[in-house]
Amino acid sequence: MIETGAHALGCAVFPGGVGNTEQQVRAIADLQPAGYGGTPSFLKIILEKAAELGTPLPSLKKALVSGEALPPSLRAWFTERGVAVLQCYATADLGLIAYESAADAGMILDEQVIVEITRPGTGDPVALGEVGEVVVTSFNPDYPLIRFATGDLSAFLPGHSACGRTGMRLKGWLGRADQTAKIKGMFVHPAQVAEVLKRHGLSKGRLVIEKDGDFDLAILSVESADASVSGAVAESFQALCKLRATVLIVALGSLPNDGKVIDDKRPVG
Repeated sequence: MIETGAHALGCAVFPGGVGNTEQQVRAIADLQPAGYGGTPSFLKIILEKAAELGTPLPSLKKALVSGEALPPSLRAWFTERGVAVLQCYATADLGLIAYESAADAGMILDEQVIVEITRPGTGDPVALGEVGEVVVTSFNPDYPLIRFATGDLSAFLPGHSACGRTGMRLKGWLGRADQTAKIKGMFVHPAQVAEVLKRHGLSKGRLVIEKDGDFDLAILSVESADASVSGAVAESFQALCKLRATVLIVALGSLPNDGKVIDDKRPVG
């Protein structure tokens, strides 16, 4: 999505993907791109690896990030290293929903979609400024979507952006309306956690998501009398969810009986 927008502006784009961090650093040093598009956590990994290798990346001055939250502390970390970072809000189904401008005052809605903020589970619009679920309508003739519930929480900001744009603005990502969580740019659903447990004959588990500095930590606690199963459970989780998790084996009956499968403990905002 970001690549297509860059091409529309006449930019040359070098696809990088993820992983192979040393090669990414060498490629940036050789090709000298002006900007980066991707997740903020991977940009941080690249810059840290460049510092470790003693390889300056003076060309990299700006970035458009998405796929995960951009906390103020991480944005400040990028600024200290000379990279101006803005973020956009998008989904695979809808494409772009909203984006930041240099004014850094909320996320301006894309003009090609209709956005509502509704009470989770009801579809009823909430009052201006009240937090609710982001519901989007797109009349894209190739893939129309009517009142698509994203599962994300946000709120409308009053007034207009100081940059001069007059479109409605979102306050930003304020959490999830359900137990589905996004970790390192990947959605994890309760059904996926249940499938991991089912593969190993386990009846109860809970995925807890926490922050370690600017990075997400996934900790899967499962009830079992067999501590040796932890390695196999970790492999299944990575295979099904495309993410790594620390697996903790806990005593039978020790997890809370509250119906919660995914507990996102990351701070909002």
